[in-house]
Amino acid sequence: MTIKGYGCKEQGGQLESFEYDPGELAADAVEVEVEYCGICHSDLAMIDNDWGISSYPFIPGHEAIGKIVAVGTQVSQDRIGQRVGVGWQSASCNHCKNCGVGKESLCLNQGEVGQTIVGRNGAWANRVRSQAHWAIPLPDQLDPSLAGPLMCAGTTVWSPIRHYGVRPGMETAVLGVGGLGHLAVQFLAKMGTQVTGLSTTRSKEKNTRKLGATDFIATKESPEDLEKAVGRFDFILSTVSANVDWNAYINALSPEGTLVLCGVPDGAVEFMPFPIILGEKKVGGGRAGSPSDTKEMLEFCAVHNIAPMCEQFALKDINQAVQYVRDNKARFRAVLAY
Repeated sequence: MTIKGYGCKEQGGQLESFEYDPGELAADAVEVEVEYCGICHSDLAMIDNDWGISSYPFIPGHEAIGKIVAVGTQVSQDRIGQRVGVGWQSASCNHCKNCGVGKESLCLNQGEVGQTIVGRNGAWANRVRSQAHWAIPLPDQLDPSLAGPLMCAGTTVWSPIRHYGVRPGMETAVLGVGGLGHLAVQFLAKMGTQVTGLSTTRSKEKNTRKLGATDFIATKESPEDLEKAVGRFDFILSTVSANVDWNAYINALSPEGTLVLCGVPDGAVEFMPFPIILGEKKVGGGRAGSPSDTKEMLEFCAVHNIAPMCEQFALKDINQAVQYVRDNKARFRAVLAY
């Protein structure tokens, strides 16, 4: 058979019609007929080879929603017809020490098994493949046309919230209320924390409060408000890709507070050591979670009526849609409809 989609044939190139033969379906895999797929900045990074791991030609797309149409010999036939999501990671070795304790996102053999669009073709196509346990069932209560970004942006912010022990009653903050941050605000609010949105200007304040934030700090328009927040937050989740004054956010942490980086800053991240040492503060990383994390996140969204704010584009308009995301015009995620 042939899978048809839109591929990038050179670094930074336009998306063009592209076909490939996927070969025999692996015994532990499923094939998903794609209905919707998000456009993520990680797709753009792969198109541009920003991380030095792209290989051309390839089909981007790793926020897929669709129905399983074929299963490998080790997968139950009952899964055919099931609507699922496939995110950044679509395979793990399933035998290393991390996979053995439900931390497949930290698989020690990721270089061998690959990610959804690293060394293989993704979901800006009529079909995409995944190991069966990485194709996560979508709760019926979730709108499939909006759910795609949950498979990357959603699980990326949900997993560190869970892994770093965020609890009801905590004072939390989200730095950068964009594609990832607007979901983090919703998660933290519905979990029962007091959430503050942190953004450079007040342009996003109204939306941020509608999403559940109880406070908002415009870090450039009102820097004095950030200075007043010294020692305030138990947990700060950063989604920004720019370098900022990280010391200001370390200072805003309460003793034993945690700053988690989900966004990828442009360059080295530097801190003064004494505030971290004296306050026993922590700095950690956050990334897309394991299948169990993502399943829990989708169920949480279904129960609490959480969804990404999306703008939809037809698949045939893929290049215009990609440019729209490049220009940072999407509020807050862009989704392709097939």
